[in-house]
Amino acid sequence: MAQQRESRWVKVVVASIVRPILRAVTRPEWRGQENVPREGGVIIAANHLSMSDPLTIAHFLYVGGRRWPTFTMKEAVMRIPVVRSVAKSTGQIPVKRGSTDAVKALQEAENALVRDGSSVIFYPEGTCTRDPDLWPMVAKTGVARLALSTGVPVVPLAHWGEQHLLPYGTTKLRPFPRKKVQMVAGPPVDLSAYEGKPLTATLLKEATTDIMRAITDLQAGIRGEEPPAVPYDPKQARRTPLQEGAEEGTAEGTGEGA
Repeated sequence: MAQQRESRWVKVVVASIVRPILRAVTRPEWRGQENVPREGGVIIAANHLSMSDPLTIAHFLYVGGRRWPTFTMKEAVMRIPVVRSVAKSTGQIPVKRGSTDAVKALQEAENALVRDGSSVIFYPEGTCTRDPDLWPMVAKTGVARLALSTGVPVVPLAHWGEQHLLPYGTTKLRPFPRKKVQMVAGPPVDLSAYEGKPLTATLLKEATTDIMRAITDLQAGIRGEEPPAVPYDPKQARRTPLQEGAEEGTAEGTGEGA
């Protein structure tokens, strides 16, 4: 039997505060709510545009999808006293990045999905996109691993508009005039080709590519634009010409460039 992760009265209080604020500063346009299962564990895999989009995604999921949103939150954010109390009371999952505690967070996320039947929102990219045109980037493989190990569905979610409300890299909120925020959920990503196979790095990368392609295609539909053929890779972008030259030299010296 699914366990109740959240305090009911805190949920009511939080929703009663956040919803009027979002209605005041955004004009939501939602599609695909029917693709969000009304019960049972589900991974919501979304692109990340702005530090404000956790609120707009939560709004969509709570009102449109009829599900309580559970996020994985950076441990640094959870240190803020009020935020920590609210997050714990609403079932959010703290993540201490770059430590063994990340394994505990993964286990808690798995419990939330399988034991508690929660809807857990993940940003596969791990951070706000650095793509110059704000398309989804190359993603990490954690979401694919969790989906294949638990068997829960992955619903892709794409959105557009929060970058006008709170652009990434600034604390300057631009609430007025109200910003149009478009959001669309697609049908669960078909990962059946990977089920029952060893979770190798190659397999997880391929499954992650399928998840991110679904998100990118949804965002392309919102924007009415063609996405890049190759997703932006921040690691590749940080490489200097000197590093690339050194790698090419190494490849030639070992015969790898042939």
